[in-house]
Amino acid sequence: MKDMLWLIRKTILTSLKDYKNLLLVIALPIVGILLSTLIYKGSGDTSVTLGIVNHDIEQKVTQDTIDFVAQLEHTEASVIRESEADDLVVSGELDAVLIFPEGFAKGVIQGTPEPVRIESIKGAQVTGYVKSYLNAYVQNISSMGVIAGGDAAAFNELYSGYRSSTFQLSTTTVADQSVNHDMTNRTIGYLVVFMLFSAVNLSALTIRDRENRTYYRLLSSPITARSYVFSNAIVNIVLMMIQIAATLFVMTRFFHIEPGIPLWQMFLILSLFALVAVSLSQVIVAFSDSTMMANGIQTMVIMPTSLLAGCVFPLTVMPEAIQRIADFLPQYWLLDTFGKLQQGSSLTDIILNVAILLAFALALSLIATYKFGRNRDTQSYV
Repeated sequence: MKDMLWLIRKTILTSLKDYKNLLLVIALPIVGILLSTLIYKGSGDTSVTLGIVNHDIEQKVTQDTIDFVAQLEHTEASVIRESEADDLVVSGELDAVLIFPEGFAKGVIQGTPEPVRIESIKGAQVTGYVKSYLNAYVQNISSMGVIAGGDAAAFNELYSGYRSSTFQLSTTTVADQSVNHDMTNRTIGYLVVFMLFSAVNLSALTIRDRENRTYYRLLSSPITARSYVFSNAIVNIVLMMIQIAATLFVMTRFFHIEPGIPLWQMFLILSLFALVAVSLSQVIVAFSDSTMMANGIQTMVIMPTSLLAGCVFPLTVMPEAIQRIADFLPQYWLLDTFGKLQQGSSLTDIILNVAILLAFALALSLIATYKFGRNRDTQSYV
């Protein structure tokens, strides 16, 4: 035990002397938080500016439809001339233009309304919101025309009753937490990448000790190779837990990001992933003969798998066939765990995810142990 404590102390002191370790442990995760904040800044509620061209003037049904669109939340509408519509859209002063054709009200009364034309250069991201409400409204009032059989008097009676209805609908505004959740997931994704790199970087101390012959001088003492590797893993896990705690503290206290998950749950789940990261780092070290080789392997393993797992950008932007690859990556199951908890799932609902992460940690540990044991070189660790 005394030898183990001495090795732990030595590993901590050695790692702290290297500024790159401190950069990976503390500074880079904070940069990841800042980056995710910049990416999602302003992606919450925004107003859609609309221009409305009315070719069906002096028609109550048409004017009521225009008023309905103008009263939509997060919408700013103004009446314009069609001749200036293109210039306003291209210049960015308007997000979209709605053009009500002549005879729109007559078509509604007959149950076959003329379609309202929507012009925009920003695509469905802008027009989809307005179009969904407008289509539903027009469908409702045109159904009265179908019931009236095209009779204007019957339609006006139905329409007047519809407009003067005493039915009241109360609404409550619920805060949109999706942006906070997205920022949290992106921050955790960056943190996962940095955890993996820092784990390999610290585990690679064993290779550097072997290269400068420190490892062999240690083994000439009562210290065993197993205790040497085990002490490195312990220090690795402790430093990553510090990294996790610092990231969560900065994320919530300084950037005021609400993750939608209790911090203690996030800390425990990320600490579980730290076991996976350390196990993977031991595998990389076990298959590496030099520091350069370890750096090459970690680059080829960590970055591609993190990209495929959705750590750097949302998994949904990739083709479905590529998304299936993520099922075989531990990073994906970590992010999936946070996603379920943000949606209100209980701890019992994530048992499978936790079991899969533990299985990854165990499998990688066994692979590293087997490789160390099979290494018959005089420079082997175990």
